[in-house]
Amino acid sequence: MTLSKGQLLEALSKELILGTIPSGLFLVDDKRNVVYWNREAERITGYSSAEIVGRHCSVLEGLECGRGCGLYDAGTPEKPVIGAECDIRTRNGRKIISKNIDFLRLNGEVVGGIETFIDITPQKDLEERLRLHSEQLEEAVKSRTNELQEERTQLRSILDGMTDMAYIVTKDLRIDFFNKAMEGIFGARRGESCYKVIHDKKTPCKDCPWGKILNGAIVEERNIKQHNRVYEVIHTPVHGPRGEIQKLAVCRDISERKEAAEKLMEVNKQLDSFAHTVSHDLRSPLTGVSCYTELIKEKYGEALKGDGMKMLEQVETQARRMLNIIEDMLCFSTADHVEPTKKPVNTNDIVRQVLLDNRFETNEKDVTVITNDLPKLKIPKTLLYEMIGNLLLNAVRYGCAPGGKVEIRGSADCGYKSIAVVDHGPGIPEQERESIFDVFVRGSTAGSIQGTGIGLATVRKIVERFNGKLSLKETTGGGCTFQISFLDDQNPD
Repeated sequence: MTLSKGQLLEALSKELILGTIPSGLFLVDDKRNVVYWNREAERITGYSSAEIVGRHCSVLEGLECGRGCGLYDAGTPEKPVIGAECDIRTRNGRKIISKNIDFLRLNGEVVGGIETFIDITPQKDLEERLRLHSEQLEEAVKSRTNELQEERTQLRSILDGMTDMAYIVTKDLRIDFFNKAMEGIFGARRGESCYKVIHDKKTPCKDCPWGKILNGAIVEERNIKQHNRVYEVIHTPVHGPRGEIQKLAVCRDISERKEAAEKLMEVNKQLDSFAHTVSHDLRSPLTGVSCYTELIKEKYGEALKGDGMKMLEQVETQARRMLNIIEDMLCFSTADHVEPTKKPVNTNDIVRQVLLDNRFETNEKDVTVITNDLPKLKIPKTLLYEMIGNLLLNAVRYGCAPGGKVEIRGSADCGYKSIAVVDHGPGIPEQERESIFDVFVRGSTAGSIQGTGIGLATVRKIVERFNGKLSLKETTGGGCTFQISFLDDQNPD
């Protein structure tokens, strides 16, 4: 059966309405006794209708009606009262409620009252927690602000005591602070644009480091035109008085250092030129000496038997040794001026070429050279040849008995590519391992074997040129292990 709207409303009793509204509701008579108590009131308070109906309404408040009563107290606002707050006694303790109150009238006469209420205890608890949190946060902000101000004061005191110039600018490139050294040159210019005051420009510098300092300190060189000096400037992020990011710049005058570096570069160029000239000028007469000794041996070999031939061979040996020294010195002097290659060089090919060029020496001693797959390096072939050749021939000559073996091992680990040359000879005494890489130093175990004392020094110079590491340690069971290591991505200075 489908009922009309009117029929449905007729079926909706007051008792049903009062019992299903989502607020607690109760009615009192003119004696302030509870005469009705709905289901939501039961849920909020924990008291059933049977426990409350017929009792005085003060059972909830704990106060006698009259003073403090929102309904009948003559001092309360006119009815209805909307949104009044109070706490009531419930079965599970006290709760805070928000209530609406009004009189019940019949024929214009007050015959009782009605009160609806909702539980706002969770809301009040949350408000209290928020209030406490706000107080704590406010105290923390105040404390941190004081700390920042103290740090700021200390920082500025330190900066004022420095001989280097220092300044602080805001994000909009306004000068916030000049230390005394800075004021001594530019004067007090707080609030003005840094690019105008310091660099005499109308617009911000194109290479301004502001966008980079949030990732850490930035170091750059700047030429300050106002007094024609070059500075090394360290830009660092700092906190302003309100916690905002500002930029601190400390400027160290490096004009003399730059001038000295330029002079040193010029001297190095002159030394390179001198080394090439000396190499050429010395190589020519020594080549002549070697040629003439060969001619003498061919023409007068029969006449120069015995001591004469030995003396001639000694002259030839010393001339050849002098040529080797000149070649080694030339390589040593130019090793730190060579740029890296763009593409990695195949180290195994270099080893094969070294072995091919020195096959007579390795065959004479019947030395076996064992090698595995070696890492490719961004080092020019000429220098890589010198480095591998010096280490390999050093092992063959001084660290390998006839019929012995030398190992060349490659590895890649922890961001480094490494090559180790391992021999099983007499080794190098521990007290000599630091000095063995110095120019013209030869180990005590070298004996009568000829050498220039420049090979290992050249190896170290090449390794340092390409930001590598060079180490020497004893081979397990005896001998020497020389290891060179380079970063995967080589970036020489």
